[in-house]
Amino acid sequence: MFDFAKARDHMVESQIRTSDVTEPAILKAFRTTSRERFMPKSQMALAYGDAHVAIDQDRVMLRPRDFAKLVDAADIRPSDIVLDIACGRGYSTAIMARLADTVVGLETSDEAVDKATDLLVKEGINNAAVVKGDLKVGASEHGPFNVIFVNGAVSEVPKTWLSQLANKGRLVCIIQNGPIGQATVYTKSGNAVGERVVFDSSAPILAGFTPEPSFVF
Repeated sequence: MFDFAKARDHMVESQIRTSDVTEPAILKAFRTTSRERFMPKSQMALAYGDAHVAIDQDRVMLRPRDFAKLVDAADIRPSDIVLDIACGRGYSTAIMARLADTVVGLETSDEAVDKATDLLVKEGINNAAVVKGDLKVGASEHGPFNVIFVNGAVSEVPKTWLSQLANKGRLVCIIQNGPIGQATVYTKSGNAVGERVVFDSSAPILAGFTPEPSFVF
């Protein structure tokens, strides 16, 4: 029988710690969250591999290295309220719920909301909720948010997301307009928003977030 606990520890030691993610609370969150539980049974053997894994239509579980580095860059604090956009089956929500005060997962269908909610309950997460909505619109009724996390790449960040950040809030996502994207942190200060690239990455672009076609004359 496959030893998922051993694979989980190996993931932390060989993929996450070696990528300069060393914050003890983050490492503990990854060690104690059953990544395989949030995957279809047919994909469970891929849970701890060094690759993105497609889990449902238009949803992907980011490779452990990239996901952990994004979580680290978000600088999640115990008092933070987090919005987890395109949370899929809820793995990312579960990880961040172990670091934050409250996490709101956002999905686009009742089926996805119900599935993620059920899995979070089974994982023992009681400070997170998954709601239905338009990804581009966000979830302003539950904000403002100290952190907004995006599961997947986008060509640009909608202004609606930035408007839902609290002062000093951070939005982390992969901006991709070609084969290689850039993991980027946007930080809000008053009415201004700064940005910094933290590492190169690539991921499937979320449905509806592909670049607009350009015309050359």
